[in-house]
Amino acid sequence: MPLTMNREVFITCAVTGSGSTQDRSPHVPRSPKQIADAAIDAAKAGAAIVHCHVRDPETGTPRRDVELYREVTDRIRDAEIDVVLNLTAGMGGDLVLGGTENPLPTVAGTDMAGASERMAHIRACLPEICTLDCGTMNFAEADYVMTNTPGMLRAMGSMMTELGVKPEIEAFDTGHLWFAKELVKEGVLKPDALVQLCMGVPWGAPDDLNTFMAMVNNVPDEWTWSAFSLGRNQMAYVAAATIAGGNVRVGLEDNLWLGKGQLATNAQLVERAVTIVEALGAKVIGPDEVRAGLNLTKRAPASA
Repeated sequence: MPLTMNREVFITCAVTGSGSTQDRSPHVPRSPKQIADAAIDAAKAGAAIVHCHVRDPETGTPRRDVELYREVTDRIRDAEIDVVLNLTAGMGGDLVLGGTENPLPTVAGTDMAGASERMAHIRACLPEICTLDCGTMNFAEADYVMTNTPGMLRAMGSMMTELGVKPEIEAFDTGHLWFAKELVKEGVLKPDALVQLCMGVPWGAPDDLNTFMAMVNNVPDEWTWSAFSLGRNQMAYVAAATIAGGNVRVGLEDNLWLGKGQLATNAQLVERAVTIVEALGAKVIGPDEVRAGLNLTKRAPASA
């Protein structure tokens, strides 16, 4: 296939995530202020989009409290620099079984919520983008399942469309893209879809280039896509995604390191991504250009 490099690239920074990284680096933000500050610093470094989870301010464990999200989004919106807000809607589908011999009842770590509850902070904060993890998947943990049934995804996707919040389809394997295309066909999602190709997440799509191009080749031409990989391959995928015609994501959700023995900040990871994109001859675009390209509307949150 001919090379179709993207010449105008947006960078998303995933600033904290929901993984158990909070005790592995002092730079992983926990409190709403720390998360917002990290997002603002990432925007100053060149990120057009910030993707945010929230955590317990004391323990750093993942949370989905509406008030924590309100504080994060209010702080970012009040900042002196503009950035597109992308909030996760992936929490509330965590299923931890009781083991291979006695899977039920479920055990600690299970957090299963209905569609309306999973979307409560999106309805309250009205970000421009929120994520839609487009399938159920085994992660690296022995008995943990990220659970997103077709019915749940149809319900959440319909809520996102009704709210005017653009879904960022999180595709961890080719089947997730298959179902996402079905959601567009059914009218649950709009045709100008946005998708994030999530590479190297055990046990989804491995981050070898053959699999990556299989994912890329399954994205419809009218969609906008971005990609990332975990750990040491994060920056390699900045180059790979740009060369393959997409956009890029970096941040401490996916990788803690700037180099061997050197823990990174979110801003440093964004700066490195900017350097790579520009060295390839592409332009890093800002939030206004992203809004125009993705048909986003910047709005104030709903009243409390």
